[in-house]
Amino acid sequence: MSKILVADDSRFQVALLTKALQEKGFEVVVAQDAMQAGMVALRTAPDAIVLDTNMPGGSGIDVLKRLKRSTKTQRIPVVVVSGSGDSDIRQIALDLSVADFLTKPVDLDQVCRTLSSLMPVLPRRSTTHASEAAKPPVWRLNLQQRIFSNKTG
Repeated sequence: MSKILVADDSRFQVALLTKALQEKGFEVVVAQDAMQAGMVALRTAPDAIVLDTNMPGGSGIDVLKRLKRSTKTQRIPVVVVSGSGDSDIRQIALDLSVADFLTKPVDLDQVCRTLSSLMPVLPRRSTTHASEAAKPPVWRLNLQQRIFSNKTG
């Protein structure tokens, strides 16, 4: 069973995401502020993270930066969700190699589809060789293809 960390300060959003993800067979762990999100990610080693951009104790973008700097968490796919339509936040998240960026209110089916699509290509963090670590993950390439096709289409 794949483990998903849901990091969001909205209890309503957490409840919706938890129910939807559990119905799809995911195990869910929860963090309700920025500090807790980083600690839970390190402690539980989730297979993917759903991360809100606006939480108490710091921004989701700050959490994302810390996750990407740590060798223990840098390869965990992160789906960022934001209540803001700020294109700067979206661009910063994409520059930090997020798996996807979704705007609230999120489509729960889309979140589940996105996470399900990430599961078969997740790297085995304990057996990744240095040569494999240098390659971008398949999900990142797919995101780049989607972005490129949206700009040209």
